[in-house]
Amino acid sequence: MVKRRHAGIFVLAFTLLFGAASNAAARNFPVTVSAANGKVTIPAKPARIVSLSPTATEDLFAIGAGPQVVAVDDQSNYPKKAPHTKLSGYTPNAEAIAGYRPDLVVVSADLGRIVAALGKLHIPVLVQPTAAKLSDAYAQLRQLGEVTGHDRKAAAVVASMRKQIAAAVASVPKGSKLTVYHELDPTYYAPTSKTFIGRVYALLGLRNVADAADKTGSGYPQLSAEYIVSSSPDLIVLADTICCAQDAATVAGRAGWGTIAAVKNGNVVGVSDDISSRWGPRVVGFVRLIAARVRALSAG
Repeated sequence: MVKRRHAGIFVLAFTLLFGAASNAAARNFPVTVSAANGKVTIPAKPARIVSLSPTATEDLFAIGAGPQVVAVDDQSNYPKKAPHTKLSGYTPNAEAIAGYRPDLVVVSADLGRIVAALGKLHIPVLVQPTAAKLSDAYAQLRQLGEVTGHDRKAAAVVASMRKQIAAAVASVPKGSKLTVYHELDPTYYAPTSKTFIGRVYALLGLRNVADAADKTGSGYPQLSAEYIVSSSPDLIVLADTICCAQDAATVAGRAGWGTIAAVKNGNVVGVSDDISSRWGPRVVGFVRLIAARVRALSAG
């Protein structure tokens, strides 16, 4: 009898605790967040998310919301297990998106007035624009954690990124006068220190040769071959290895580029076009790669 009574008490306690936990989880929704498109309310934990942003796709899977994602756009190529589709983030089609019956859509811009179009269908849309700095990237991760019910995992991912990036920054010598040229394509478009990737270089003490050429303040000036050769950057980073098959050999073969310090000293680095143009968790690997190059250059 005593054992039965104890068992009954245990079951009752477990039920009460489980019920309280369930209620607590339920009370997390609805959630209202401030996004680039204003206040966005998510009535219940999303079970069918559509991501039309490659960075958001990476973020969602990194924070544990992958099982809730039912479709991603045609540019979201990571992770491989993401449910890839022909949906476009550049020319989004409300009808095609609605066909996946989403309860949350994440985009990087309100192209084609997709927010209003999906709003008419009562589908919440979260706009997360291109990050300008690391703090923006962290904020977007935390926001996705909030709207998907993965607050703790998102916070853990951000904490890990902060720690690893801080360690990489601390590992490079201070007061460096090294210069860098980051190539977006073979027509010599390059990001300046005003951009997300440019700020990463600044964190590592690198001076960006594109800064002085940005007369319009666009953040992405088109340089000339003559300008790059005369600037003779210490480090060249190629972010056009996938799109345009550029590597150290093709750069060395360009007329006059053999005189550039980076080319002469073997400091032409090829990186993934995708990783260097996104601001998700994989940026940590990029920062560590460049930090290692800066250390080697400073020691050499």
